[in-house]
Order: sequence, then structure tokens, then C-alpha cells
Amino acid sequence: MMVKKKHRYTKKTKGRMFIIFLFFISIISTLSYTLINNLKQINDISNEKKSLKEEKISLKEKQATLIADIEKLSDPEYIAKYAREKYFYSKNGEIILRMNDK
Repeated sequence: MMVKKKHRYTKKTKGRMFIIFLFFISIISTLSYTLINNLKQINDISNEKKSLKEEKISLKEKQATLIADIEKLSDPEYIAKYAREKYFYSKNGEIILRMNDK
């Protein structure tokens, strides 16, 4: 018949185990902090990327509008019409009447 011995830890062994426990806890907490910090940075960069994509779309639309305006301004008839409307220039014998929408 075998009798099992109860294994008792000495104070020295308990102290070593406590130090090892603290060491692993510090490693785990450092890694957790780093992980959380990296996830926050990824989220911030993702949000910035999303806003930059929206800005890019807006700028492309504005660019298309400006290109269309450039093409229109190369037409002399459009320039004359634009100058008459915007700056109230008139042709010979033409009368300009301004109407308010109020």
C-alpha cells in the first residue's frame, strides 16, 4: 500500500512562485496594454481612411465640374452669354432688365 505524501512548499519556494507569478502578470498586462493601444491606432487610421475616401470622392466631383467649366469657357458663345448674365453686358440695342425673386 502506497501512501501519498503531502507536498509542502517552503517559504523560499513560495517566494519564487510569487515572483514568477508577478513576472507573468507584468508581461500579460504589458502585452494587453500594447494590444489595446494598437487596436485604438488601427481604429483611428481606419476612420481617417474613410474620411479621406469621402474627401477624394468630393474632390473628384469638383474636378469634373471644373473640367466641364473649362470646356465651356473655350466656347466664345458661352463666354458672351456668361458675361451678359453675370456682369450685365449687353449687345448693341439690347436692354437689360434685372428681376428679383423676393
